[in-house]
Amino acid sequence: MALDDPHPRPCEPPGADGPRNGPAATDVPPFAGDEVLPCGRLLSRVWEQARDATPAPDPHTVSCPHCREAAEGLATVNAATRTLRAEVPGLRTLADRVMNIVRAELRLGRLLPLADPDRTLRIAESAAARLLRQAADTVPGVRAATCRITPEGDGTHVRVTMTVAAALDGPLPDRVHQVRRSVLHCAAQDLGLAVTAVDITVTDVLEPQPLLPPGGGPS
Repeated sequence: MALDDPHPRPCEPPGADGPRNGPAATDVPPFAGDEVLPCGRLLSRVWEQARDATPAPDPHTVSCPHCREAAEGLATVNAATRTLRAEVPGLRTLADRVMNIVRAELRLGRLLPLADPDRTLRIAESAAARLLRQAADTVPGVRAATCRITPEGDGTHVRVTMTVAAALDGPLPDRVHQVRRSVLHCAAQDLGLAVTAVDITVTDVLEPQPLLPPGGGPS
């Protein structure tokens, strides 16, 4: 008996696999969920034959349109699987992607090199920018708004781009110069960043702070 052909097959001559009647024909049921093609052959058998690709092809599979269609479908699935496998990244690439997602989720920004002798230390842009804004805020009459830090040259130096609001109760160029000096000092002494330039743009005007009378209290 044929274990995989529990039904008559119109594409094969009667009696090709022996008698189809009697209890023996149903002794071994097909796999659970296995599909029986219109020709009576199990889909699993057709796929096994297509996968094995024996030198002598099965005459029924060659002549049966249902089996040929099933084999072509398996070839399409195999091709798609090979394509997906080729696109799977290596472990290092996958780890880098995961870390990039984590950094983006935590809003850390890019990692910037510190000016250590071995060039192995890094600091998150968000953390460095926060400290540089605080350095700008130490200048009287100035409030930092935004701060961007971008690598320059060979990647060991950075450029700082900052926007501030400033009061006009004194010469604006002098105040901007104080901000630049404070930012450079913080970058070099506190963070260890090698800064090539600090670009400052005044985007808003602050009201001057009222002068307190001698003694520090209101008059």
